[in-house]
Amino acid sequence: MHLWEVSVFVFEKKTAEKLHKPRRREVVTELLRHGIRQLERHRHPRLLQVVAGPEDTPETLSFYSEPIMASLSNIITPPDEKEKEKGTSLSKDYKFLEVEIKYGILQLTEALSFLHYSCHVIHRNVTPASVFVTKRGTWKLGGLEFTEKVGEGEGPDNITVQPWTSRAPKMTQPDLDYISPEVQSSSTCSVLSDMFSLGMCICAIYNSGRSLIEASHSSSVYQKQLEVVGEQVNNVLPKVPLGLQEAVVRLVSRDPRQRPTSQLVALIKYFSDPVVHALQFLDVINMKDPTQKTHFYRTTLMETMPVIPKKLWFLHVWPSLQQEMRTQEVLAAVLQPILQLISDVTTDEYENIILPHFRVVFNLPKSIQASVTLLENIHVILEKTPSEDVSTDILPIIYSGLESSTVQVQVAAVVAATNASEYMDADAIKKTVLPRTKAIYEKSPTDVSLCLTVLGCIEKILDKLERSAIIDDVLPILADVKLQDADVTVKVVNIYRLMLGVKKFGLSVNLLATRILPSLLPLTVSPSLNLIQFSFLLQTIHEMLDHIDKQQRNKLKLDNLSLASSPGEKRLLRHQLSSDNMSLSPFSPVPNVRIQDTRMSSSAEDFLSRRGSSGIGFLGYSFSGPSSPDSNLLRVQSATIGRRLSDNELMMPPKIRVALSSASSPGETSTGSLPIRRHSSIGPERRGSTCTNLSPPTPTRPRRSLDLHYSQALSRTLTKSQSFLKNSSIANASKSVPMLLTPSPVSNLGSRRQSTCSITSLSGLDSRRSSTASIGNPLGSSYKSHRRPSALISNSSSGNLLQQLSAGVVSTYQLFSSKS
Repeated sequence: MHLWEVSVFVFEKKTAEKLHKPRRREVVTELLRHGIRQLERHRHPRLLQVVAGPEDTPETLSFYSEPIMASLSNIITPPDEKEKEKGTSLSKDYKFLEVEIKYGILQLTEALSFLHYSCHVIHRNVTPASVFVTKRGTWKLGGLEFTEKVGEGEGPDNITVQPWTSRAPKMTQPDLDYISPEVQSSSTCSVLSDMFSLGMCICAIYNSGRSLIEASHSSSVYQKQLEVVGEQVNNVLPKVPLGLQEAVVRLVSRDPRQRPTSQLVALIKYFSDPVVHALQFLDVINMKDPTQKTHFYRTTLMETMPVIPKKLWFLHVWPSLQQEMRTQEVLAAVLQPILQLISDVTTDEYENIILPHFRVVFNLPKSIQASVTLLENIHVILEKTPSEDVSTDILPIIYSGLESSTVQVQVAAVVAATNASEYMDADAIKKTVLPRTKAIYEKSPTDVSLCLTVLGCIEKILDKLERSAIIDDVLPILADVKLQDADVTVKVVNIYRLMLGVKKFGLSVNLLATRILPSLLPLTVSPSLNLIQFSFLLQTIHEMLDHIDKQQRNKLKLDNLSLASSPGEKRLLRHQLSSDNMSLSPFSPVPNVRIQDTRMSSSAEDFLSRRGSSGIGFLGYSFSGPSSPDSNLLRVQSATIGRRLSDNELMMPPKIRVALSSASSPGETSTGSLPIRRHSSIGPERRGSTCTNLSPPTPTRPRRSLDLHYSQALSRTLTKSQSFLKNSSIANASKSVPMLLTPSPVSNLGSRRQSTCSITSLSGLDSRRSSTASIGNPLGSSYKSHRRPSALISNSSSGNLLQQLSAGVVSTYQLFSSKS
């Protein structure tokens, strides 16, 4: 059982009893019956549609029509005047849009054209009260009680009619304010008389519902105001749209020959509007065949939707679409404007206006094209659908599409699953979406479009998949994908990037190194990639390599720690990994010299007290006795007490001041610029150290010449000292050649390097300068790198020897000075 919405027109016969004559009462009733019969006889989309009637009872006369909101007069009349009338509450707040007025005037013109040229009938009572506005906003022409038949000739035939008179009841005559001048002046009427009435209606629309002539049911007043109707038109004309002004002026002309016909009015440029054309087609859509409907919905309406006002979407567009949803032949075409409508309305409008009727489409059997259209745009519906209705209305459509036997529907269902993945639970994705997606891909693995669709779906559902599903289903798909296409490459690389570093995805370093990277590296030289795609690929490869580097380093460190089982081995491993374990170059000053690091637990004073036990100390060096197996080697004994080589601290650092050759006089030394360096800046100084000046006074002669003479003199002096040592008791203690801390001659040359202290053999100073080892000088950089302790001046004999050496050096220097 179908329910139809209708409007009921009721005439109460007692209202005619005010005429006080029963015969006139019957005249009014018969006139209304005639109007109803004319509406039933002349059916047209622009005329008011009679659904049922008339129903005549002793008290009323009624009939049923299509749903009516109000008459045009009710809508355009000002609010203060509406309150004086009855039945105006429906149109109290209604306001016309400009396009509605434009389309409404065109509908009236089409209605008159149908009556004039198809029915050969003159309306004779075109007024705002005889125009009805439906709930869809369509203007319908009614009030056919005063129609007159005209001839079927080509030109407008005049017929004789009764003019308006006060001797007849007002209810039985047309409205005097809209009657054409020729009716009152010559009692003649034609189709052009209706055009004058149309012009007066247009002026009333833009004149707040008031006619240009307000005769107040008096023919004499009518004649007086007719004389100034031209002036009234000029007053209203600025309110009329520019494209309609010329037509209005001609329509209200007193001369019928100046008025355009209804056919000509419908062709003016003012009505050439795409919105008007779309609304016209929607009003007569039921008369079109499926091919015409399909073209209109897919092309015309889709192009016009953005410019159609939202108010007309619900008044004109949606009612027509709602009727067509149940037609299988045009459902696929109708879905496109419906989806456009859904995307642009608010959530409340969708839930209250569209969804109650649109839900029928979900359960209806649909064609392949309709199913594809619905599935591909499922995200538009999801944005507006309440969350509680998604699982019951939307998701079953997707699951059904995945199980379809048609490839187009399956692919569209994969697209829908991608867009609706956030609404699906993990169980549905694991059992339905992923297996069906994999099966669809395996049917056409070389189809680039299908491959992109499948990869897009995998990318979306990745977070909801378990590790087993990823290893068993996802990774084989990625490994099997043909990567010639740049877009496919980017998709695959992006999926790998999402999986990188997350353990649940199962992307191990072995898999990266053996399968993934070998497949991605050749793509770096692929000509199909642009700069952005290449950069993305290369960045992902670097991230994979960094991931492998991090994992493998951590693994190798753990393996090394596990190998160190005993405490000693662990300490050795910690020492190897410690920052103190620095790689140092080997230190070998001269042949036959051994550096011995003797760790002592006693203080420096104890060491000095026991210095005679190992030989005579000379500048901190001790000589082995004849019984020692290393008696032929010079042993350098560390002055550091209980410290490692890596510690930069000595308990009793000596100070050795080396004078630079910069004094201005032979006996002058520049002590102000001599740097003093301790081997430790932390430990306290236990005893004062004498500053031994090993450099001779600097003469005033040129530096290079001085260095040369100084070297020769020092060589001769050292030769004498060597012979002196052979005769002393020191020579019996050791057969090794003593070494002296002397300033290197190289430091005084043109390069002006920082002077270093060299251990030089007394027997071959000039011939072995290149093999000197810098260990004693606080200013030397070589000593700083090896962190060797300083030597100690241990006995008085060494002091005597230094005095002798110094005397020889000074005498030699004086000798050279006198010569110069």
